[in-house]
Amino acid sequence: MEIQQTPLPGSALIDLKRLSDDRGFFARAFCEEEFRDAGLDPTITQCNLSYNHEAGTLRGFHYQLEPNAEVKVIRCVRGAIFDVIVDLRPDSDTYLQWFGAELSQDNYRAMYVPRNFAHAYLTLTPDATTIYQVSTPYTPGAERGLRWNDPALDVEWPHTVDHVSDKDANWPLLADNADFPSVTGAR
Repeated sequence: MEIQQTPLPGSALIDLKRLSDDRGFFARAFCEEEFRDAGLDPTITQCNLSYNHEAGTLRGFHYQLEPNAEVKVIRCVRGAIFDVIVDLRPDSDTYLQWFGAELSQDNYRAMYVPRNFAHAYLTLTPDATTIYQVSTPYTPGAERGLRWNDPALDVEWPHTVDHVSDKDANWPLLADNADFPSVTGAR
């Protein structure tokens, strides 16, 4: 694996080192030791699969409050997505900044999302499928979200958003939420 830091400290893009021959290729998609050596948390307690019928489908922004904050590793295994993370660490120099990258069946790239980051993606193709490795089980009472089109975040989505759940469409805007909670539950 080739692990490279993004502009948001603690997050990373993970590319495969392919061992190719006339049959195709082999690559390690996860290695606890390599994650640790790169300063990444290798804990995985759950693996999720997400399928999306249409291009323009948005999922997120989601995160969980402490003590249920999650590390996520997202990989697109069919089609293509634009994967976006937002730093929610109030003491970070990159607080409320975002970073996005295309993950696809062609580049096999994964996004490492550290604890206390919000995560979303937009499908760029129909039939996009992602696999999430997650460090902490989903905890409904700890789930929170950001509005995907919040002007305070100003995310530059590369495709129109045509499909979004009611929940994701109705997270409060940051400007309308004076009590925006940090990931620890209080600000």
